[in-house]
Amino acid sequence: MAAETGTPQTNLTGHLLIAMPGMGDPRFEHSVVFICDHSDEGAMGLIVNKPSNDVDMPTLLSQLDIDQVSDLSERSVHFGGPVEMGRGFVLHTPDYHSVVTTLEVRDDIHMTATLDILEDLARGEGPEKWMMMLGYAGWAAGQLEGEIAENGWLVCDASPELIFEMADMDKWEAALKTLGVAALALSSAGGRA
Repeated sequence: MAAETGTPQTNLTGHLLIAMPGMGDPRFEHSVVFICDHSDEGAMGLIVNKPSNDVDMPTLLSQLDIDQVSDLSERSVHFGGPVEMGRGFVLHTPDYHSVVTTLEVRDDIHMTATLDILEDLARGEGPEKWMMMLGYAGWAAGQLEGEIAENGWLVCDASPELIFEMADMDKWEAALKTLGVAALALSSAGGRA
């Protein structure tokens, strides 16, 4: 049965998508995507397990002419997704709030997409836990639901621990484990009963 247009049957805002093997898009291979917004108009999410090889926080702050007081040399900038790679997003804990632009995705995970959070982070005044991303993943109306129906993604609950505390290379398997699925058990081919 085809999915009806209109309100999605399940709102995935605040959940994680786990890329299935054989998805066909190398940009999303072994990706874990935190869904920031999901409605009948489409979905927007941020990949939380792909650090950028091209830019780090000191380089990014320098490019934006933001003076760095706090040492952020060990902090990665992540590839948030292939859409609008020049736009930045910070996922963070709720201990920081920008009056104009902080989106409360869940009680325990917020997103801010303005320079003020980067300026605060550079001064050591930002949120306790955070991730910086460039770009995002976006889906048109019904597109994400179609990809899930075609076994492109698994969906699981998100946790601040998985997003902010776990090593990037461990997040995909850890997300699978929340569903009781072992990575070795996954197949890139869907079956028919």
